Amino acid sequence: MKNKTVFIDRDGTINIDKHYIGDPRLFHIYPGVGEGTKILKDEGYKIIVITNQSGVARGYFTVEDLNNVHKKMEDEFARFDVRLDAIYYCPHHPDEKCMCRKPNTALFEQAIKEHNVDVSRSFMIGDKELDTIAGKKMGLKTILVPEEHERQSLINNIKDWPYQPDYIADNFLKAVEWIRNRFKDESKEG
Repeated sequence: MKNKTVFIDRDGTINIDKHYIGDPRLFHIYPGVGEGTKILKDEGYKIIVITNQSGVARGYFTVEDLNNVHKKMEDEFARFDVRLDAIYYCPHHPDEKCMCRKPNTALFEQAIKEHNVDVSRSFMIGDKELDTIAGKKMGLKTILVPEEHERQSLINNIKDWPYQPDYIADNFLKAVEWIRNRFKDESKEG
């Protein structure tokens, strides 16, 4: 049987986006993310993080630094009894035009294959247009959770995006609530 999965962006969605975090001390999880992810895990979802990390290519931090940040993230989730199923990252500079940097989909394609993901029962949660685009290209239901300081700007410009999110949530827990309701609604229809 294929796995229902929630793909989650990192910076700006899981944690406060401090731009190019290479030091674990700068990684701070948003309120509600640990609790929300625990709810999803308890309901049988795989949790996979997909993140652009061009700070590696830019020389701001090393892969080892990035791994240390991801260890801190995993430790943060462990406080809520959550184990991430995978973390995929693109280390490339945007000018490299790689296929793994969101909004491209190579990391999603790899994750879907490696984790036997049922795309029809899976979601993408992110804070930017590129998260929505990548999710939509893969056939995922997409949820936009804008960072507070960017919320109005994103909402004002969303009509110009090539793909619209399925839902815009005020925070991570609201995104989780929408996923839970969506799944319940679909199970009633079947």
